[in-house]
Amino acid sequence: MPRVMRSMLAGAVMGLLAATASAAPPPQAQREVEQLIEALGRSGCEFQRNGSWYPANEAQAHLRRKYDYLRNRDLVDSAEQFIERAGTQSSMSGKAYAVRCPGQGTVPSAQWLGARLSKLRHATP
Repeated sequence: MPRVMRSMLAGAVMGLLAATASAAPPPQAQREVEQLIEALGRSGCEFQRNGSWYPANEAQAHLRRKYDYLRNRDLVDSAEQFIERAGTQSSMSGKAYAVRCPGQGTVPSAQWLGARLSKLRHATP
């Protein structure tokens, strides 16, 4: 193969690799998402997914898997996108998620996660 063709082929391959490489979300977004997932895991609340209730630790694991999936495909750049794309509804059935905490009513998961995000952002460092 002539040198010019090899050089062109190498350039094309490098371009394809650069186009498919995923960028990590900004550090603040990663921290906030991790804090949201951790808060759910520690909450003692139950998480409704596809009509069944799950304990907080299982919800935490589920949302972490969804976050990893989105992050690996460069589909989440903020905590808000995480809530919208991973924490609101089942990507399989389209059914909304809900959170039920002891002594409180059931709320949509997007509301629960959004309130926690607001609390995190307004907490004293």
